[in-house]
Amino acid sequence: MRYPPLRLLDEEKRLLWQLRTRGPQSRSALADTLQISNSGISKLTKALMGQGLIDELPAETLAGRGRPSVPLRISPAGGYAVGVAIYAGLLEIALVDYAGGVISLTSETIEPVDPQRFARHVDRRIQELAIEHRLLGSRFYGVGFSVPGPALSRDGNRWHVVRNLPGWKDTPLRDVFADTLRLPIWIENDATAAALAEYYLGGLIRRCTTAVVILLGHGVGAGIVHEGRLMRGESGGSGEIGMFYPGNRPRPTTLDLIATLQAAGCTVESLANFAEAIAGYEPVIEDWMERAADQLLQSINSALAWFDPGAIRLMSPLPAAIMHGLADRLNRRAITWGAHVADSEKGRYDIEISKLGGAGSALGAALLPIHASIARA
Repeated sequence: MRYPPLRLLDEEKRLLWQLRTRGPQSRSALADTLQISNSGISKLTKALMGQGLIDELPAETLAGRGRPSVPLRISPAGGYAVGVAIYAGLLEIALVDYAGGVISLTSETIEPVDPQRFARHVDRRIQELAIEHRLLGSRFYGVGFSVPGPALSRDGNRWHVVRNLPGWKDTPLRDVFADTLRLPIWIENDATAAALAEYYLGGLIRRCTTAVVILLGHGVGAGIVHEGRLMRGESGGSGEIGMFYPGNRPRPTTLDLIATLQAAGCTVESLANFAEAIAGYEPVIEDWMERAADQLLQSINSALAWFDPGAIRLMSPLPAAIMHGLADRLNRRAITWGAHVADSEKGRYDIEISKLGGAGSALGAALLPIHASIARA
């Protein structure tokens, strides 16, 4: 069965967003929160259940007398989407269901290839994964691509992709991917995609209205989410903090750490052989973390001043031990920014490490089509 594109009414989007941000709720609770009559809520929920987008949890008996409450939730069976991210030597493909659950997350080594060959490879992998996880016939929302670099065009077709992917820069990527895959395509900067993943899957959607995620990948970038919206800026360059760190000088990035280790004689080639290659080079990594923390502190102070976020998280495909070491250094240096929020209701909070590790960009890319289906104007 092939599903037509999902087109939802504004009230249906509001209801779905309420369930995503607040969790399962009864019809009466939804009616109170959304200021919709009980009959109106019944009509909306019936339509959404008919499309397989929401379902009922087992009834809960409320304290005291009365009928049991039947909570509604976003249904995992409402469909799925695919996300693709490419790092230094690694390709990640994520499949997520409509509720945001991770169906599959695969990682494989890949040599730098042009966008056309890359698209053909991804097309094959999507078909294989759909068969493996028995998804053929399920509603499919589309494929999201996470790219390392800022947009070069307002329509998000051309991107300033890092030089480690030759032939990608200024190529009409959406056209290339759409022509090959024949599927709905979304493309987003890797840091912005990572922020979306952290918002949905990292618990921020129920914790704060504004969050900043700093991604240390090919480059260094930030993704900002405010009230459920991705902040892209006028031309898609919002959060492009890499401009603070000239490319011809050491930068707090994954590629920079690899280059630093190589200069010290380490045989590391990419993230694919990182873990086994770095033994004995711990002092080099310690020095890099000290320098990276000094470099990132200015960007973090700036984010606090401009956005007043409820959370700042670091994300990277680098090993968790390195990222925690970096966060510890940043939090020790945080007296400069902790002081000016100490008197607020919020108080001081620590910079955190994403539990998604290096999977954030792929997972966020997969969430792009699902997020777009209920995105608020």
